[in-house]
This record gives sequence, C-alpha cells and structure tokens, in this order.
Amino acid sequence: MKGFKKWIASPKVSMGALGLAVVLLLFSSVGGARAALTYYSETYASRVQMYNIGVTLMENGNKISWRDYGSASDGSWNEATGELLKNMVKDGEKFKIGAKYPEEISVLNSGTINQFVRVTLNRYWLDKDGNKMRSLSPSLIKLGMTNIGTDWLIDEEASTTERTVYYYNKVLNVGQTSPLLTDSILIDNMVATKVTQTSETENGYTTITTVYDYDGVRFCLEAKVDAVQEHNAEDAIWSAWGRKVTISNGILSLN
Repeated sequence: MKGFKKWIASPKVSMGALGLAVVLLLFSSVGGARAALTYYSETYASRVQMYNIGVTLMENGNKISWRDYGSASDGSWNEATGELLKNMVKDGEKFKIGAKYPEEISVLNSGTINQFVRVTLNRYWLDKDGNKMRSLSPSLIKLGMTNIGTDWLIDEEASTTERTVYYYNKVLNVGQTSPLLTDSILIDNMVATKVTQTSETENGYTTITTVYDYDGVRFCLEAKVDAVQEHNAEDAIWSAWGRKVTISNGILSLN
C-alpha cells in the first residue's frame, strides 16, 4: 500500500481533461407553428490516473474524444476532441421533438494497460440567455439506457436529478470496447405542448396568439469518462473517485 501511494503521487502520474463545446441551432415544426430548439453538447472528457492509461469515448461506433498517455517520463499524451450529436440529424432533415435518434455511447480502452472505467452523464436545460432552467426537468431529455445491472452499475450515492454516474463492472482490457451504456436520445413531447394563449378583439374579430413557453430553449448533454489502472484498483478508485468498491474475480461491485 505504501508503494502504491508513492506511485500515485509520482511525477509520472498526471490528470487532464478533454473538452469541447458546440452549439447547433435546429428548427422543427411543432403543432403547426415554427419553434426553435437548440441542442448543445459540452465536455466529452476523460480523466486518467497513470502515464500509460488511455481512454476513448465512443459515439455510434466512432471515436469522439480521447486522451492516451505514452510511456515518456514527461507525462506527454495524445489527445483529440470531437462533436457530440454532430450527425444526429441527417442532412436535409429537421430535428423533431419526440423522435428517437441513435446515441450509442461506449468506452474504448485505447491505452496499454487494463483498466476500470466510469461514465458520468449530465442532462439539463438552458434558456435563451444561457441560464439553467429549473422549470424543465432533465428527465425530459430521455436517454435509452442499455446493459444496466448486467454490465453497467448506477452509483445512486453520486447521482442527482441532473447527473448520473455509471461504473462498468468488469475490467476493460487493452483494445476492448465496453458494451453500450446508451443507445438513443429523445426529447419528450411535453416540451412542445406547454403553451400560453392570448386573445385580442378588434372590429369584431378576435385574434388568438399561441406562444410556446419553451421556444428557443436548449437541451444539454454532457458525458465524461474516467479510468484507473487494474492494479490495486480498489485503492485507486477510492483515491481518485472517493468511492468504496469491491473487486472479486475481475467483477466490480459498489459498496
């Protein structure tokens, strides 16, 4: 254990994050009126704990963001970022509220040692001014979760309404891609059904104006993947993530 603590604190151990922010404006036809909905992806990030760990976040079978540490003593790494949801809507099509789109998120071990990984997903809404909206529930941003309980565990203690933390419960070997964590994304139709109507009468004619309460809001999805080495993983996870786990025969369980 003493050797482990010394190793974790050595200059070869470094931490970093990959990030990106992209804002796309899409239009969709809602209830016969033109409503604007922006979707926004932020922080595809990876945090690593050891100089030859490498981790890559995958989306729909494509490498989106990664950081791979080399064996050099200077702690150098290879990294790249991409755009989340970039190809969610096909060319020539418009985003549709209530439609299900592919969003297959998984993790690739792109390093040179086996590792344990966790993924943190954040969902929330922003108004036109970029402020978080409490009136819209993150649950309206619906992610199709898969392999929960069999391959991915939910850390209820670390999760909130906005943030959910998942642990892959097996060793992710070098070159291996984990089973899918999510397979789809959908914005609940409720966003388009909340309206405010006003009426105005002039010269015997009444004009009714319908305004969509959430016109112009943005839904936000963040994904972050963390990795620690397989060796002394229980201690490494406690040190890096503050979570007590038990690993038996290569299977991780949350205490």
